[in-house]
Amino acid sequence: MMSMTAIKTASDGAWQGQNPLNFALPLLIVQTTLVIVVSRFFAFVLKPLRQPKVIAEILGGVILGPSAFGRNQEYMQTIFPEWSTPILETVASIGLLFFLFMVGLELDLSSLRRNGRSAFCIAAAGISLPFVFGIGITFLFRRVVQGADEVGFAPYSVFMGVALSITAFPVLARILAELKLLTTDVGQTAMAAAAFNDVAAWVMLALAVALAGNGGGAAHKSPVIPIYVLLCGVAFVIFMMVVIRPAMKWVARRCSPEHEALEEAYVCLTLAGVMVSGFITDLIGIHSIFGAFVFGLTIPKGSDFSERLILRIEDFVSGLLLPLYFASSGLKTDVAKICGGEAWGLLVLVITAACGGKIIGTFLVAMLCKAPVRESLTLGLLMNTKGLVELIVLNIGKEKKVLNDEVFAILVLMALFTTFITTPTVMAIYQPARGVTHYTHPQLQSPSAAKDDELRLVACLHGSANVSSLINLVDLIRPTKSRLKLYVMHLVELTERSSSIVMLQRFQKNGFPLISRLLPGGRRRLHDLVAVAFRAGGVSVRPATAVSPLPTMHADVCQMAEEKRAFMVILQFHKRWVGGHGGEVVEDMGHGWRGVNQMVLKEAPCSVALLVDRGYREAGFLETREKSDGVEGGGAVAQRVCVIFIGGADDREALVLGGKMAEHPAVRVKVIHFVEKQEVEKRSDLNKCWTADLEKEKEVDERAMEGFLRRWEGVVEYQVKETSNIVDAVLTIGRSGDYDLLVVGIGRRPSKMVAELAERPSEHPELGPIGDLLASSGEGVVSSVLVIQQQHYMARAQEVPV
Repeated sequence: MMSMTAIKTASDGAWQGQNPLNFALPLLIVQTTLVIVVSRFFAFVLKPLRQPKVIAEILGGVILGPSAFGRNQEYMQTIFPEWSTPILETVASIGLLFFLFMVGLELDLSSLRRNGRSAFCIAAAGISLPFVFGIGITFLFRRVVQGADEVGFAPYSVFMGVALSITAFPVLARILAELKLLTTDVGQTAMAAAAFNDVAAWVMLALAVALAGNGGGAAHKSPVIPIYVLLCGVAFVIFMMVVIRPAMKWVARRCSPEHEALEEAYVCLTLAGVMVSGFITDLIGIHSIFGAFVFGLTIPKGSDFSERLILRIEDFVSGLLLPLYFASSGLKTDVAKICGGEAWGLLVLVITAACGGKIIGTFLVAMLCKAPVRESLTLGLLMNTKGLVELIVLNIGKEKKVLNDEVFAILVLMALFTTFITTPTVMAIYQPARGVTHYTHPQLQSPSAAKDDELRLVACLHGSANVSSLINLVDLIRPTKSRLKLYVMHLVELTERSSSIVMLQRFQKNGFPLISRLLPGGRRRLHDLVAVAFRAGGVSVRPATAVSPLPTMHADVCQMAEEKRAFMVILQFHKRWVGGHGGEVVEDMGHGWRGVNQMVLKEAPCSVALLVDRGYREAGFLETREKSDGVEGGGAVAQRVCVIFIGGADDREALVLGGKMAEHPAVRVKVIHFVEKQEVEKRSDLNKCWTADLEKEKEVDERAMEGFLRRWEGVVEYQVKETSNIVDAVLTIGRSGDYDLLVVGIGRRPSKMVAELAERPSEHPELGPIGDLLASSGEGVVSSVLVIQQQHYMARAQEVPV
């Protein structure tokens, strides 16, 4: 065995005849790389099963340990030699320290007061029954497991009770978001109960550590020492809440956008405070992570300062250091220690006690709180989530020599199993009702839209950059003779990052996200900004927030449109030209957001408008509107809109939308109706089965255009344009700069002109042939584009080739 004093940090290199794996730093680099690769691999494999990343990281640590790869002694002595364990665990513990600080930042104590008595009762029942079961299992383990009776009964029973009764708040929040339950009563109750559970768990863990002392020597130490430890722990918490918390509120105010404070200095002092808090609790005799957790609680929730702190440290901690903690845990987990029918029977007993105690206790109290049976059962399953926090408890128990190798392995497998089954069982048992029974899929050109005295739109935002363009567009559509009800949805990607949970709690507290960069000083909410923009009346703004992983984000948008019986959903294109009108500087939000748009277009229950923004937000429409509103004839024209009409249901929906824009006194609308020249009317390469569809569509198009022109005679300019080259004709309009906004249909109707476009390579097929042509890069188009899809046409579009 190598002496720790003989270990050097770095080698002189292979050319000097030295093996880098015999030195601390090169070996740590290899270990870290291996851990990250293995954990990411398992995360990729388990992603289709909708499992949280923590499952993959725990499993990766177990695989790297003596349960799998570690059975090869040469591998263990080379990659994870015994002398490297203290170094690996020290680095991992620093990551754990800062992770518990982030958990404290995530945990909003004010939510415990807001969610009332029922969440407290559910949490208490979810802790009490499994804790009692844990005490019962302690009796059994001390009789059956060899060496278990060498540890004092009190620390053993407290550790076992905490291990069985804990709920992992960070893991539960991500599972709820994945299952679309965050905004339901079940999800909100589960989050509040888990927050209660988290606080209770850390208090009990502090008690367990105080009682455990040094584990094996617990029976010989003075019985007064745990009392001293607990009293000092209570004094530490009181000091942090009474003295440090007001100081951190002052720091948060100093680092707000209104002040020109030196942010770097405060951030560095705060990170140093995490280390000092950990040292103090370790000095007291409680684990250092408790100090970091309490210090996290003192940071004001929902402040810009707390978000900046998390953004600074979360990638390094959660992505690099925390997986090392799981690896060190996996190196201690040897499944081979669970040998024989008796040991496996103990594993089944522990899993049954953990699941049964948590589910039964939560179920019974939820029923007493008058929750429905299915929701009560779902709450029990959700509160059974273990994961990271459980593993921390087990590692401390092993470190304090309370849990031996066999018991440690049994409890690690129990944590893996209970967390793994949460998502599939909840999906099987609980599907929240949509609350919509009769929905006829309205559209702007339907008779119901003409009779309805309220136009309902769902507008989706990704962030502050989309606000101006949305306000301009919605103000264009706003009807003059009826009310507009606007549901503004802020779409927020939920990731494994801690900042996602902090953001989620801010949304739950405020009802809508706070976007600090919208106005000077950052003091106005997004909701307020949109509402003030329409203060003249006729528009009712309703805020909503969708916090979801990108692959399932579209379900939130479609559900909102269905529940509110919306006539149209407005989406933002995933690319945005930030260099002004037609500028080629593109801000690309990525393929994930493009996929959200594609799925909404596919599954939306109403019409969809997709805005391709080329500086549309910079047109200054609102300011000009205030000057020109009420002036006969419209005064100065702030916006010039062109509706490109070829034919089909999508183009007819675009035509109706252009009519609504024409109602505005400060808007000039022109309709350009493209028709083919007679000499190219027949082409041998066209499918003959299109003929009947073409004739029917042409009749409907003609009736729609006649009605439109009668309705807007003298208000809308109309031009018929014959062309044999639709590509050049459309690009000429887009490049001219004569229009601020081009409105086009996706164009799924069979058409000879559209068939010509099908021959050119498609860059954005979800926009349709015309929309793709106008949105493609390098074509020199300077106008913003609004692409319209009419929902009612979707079924037939699947059968008709375009």
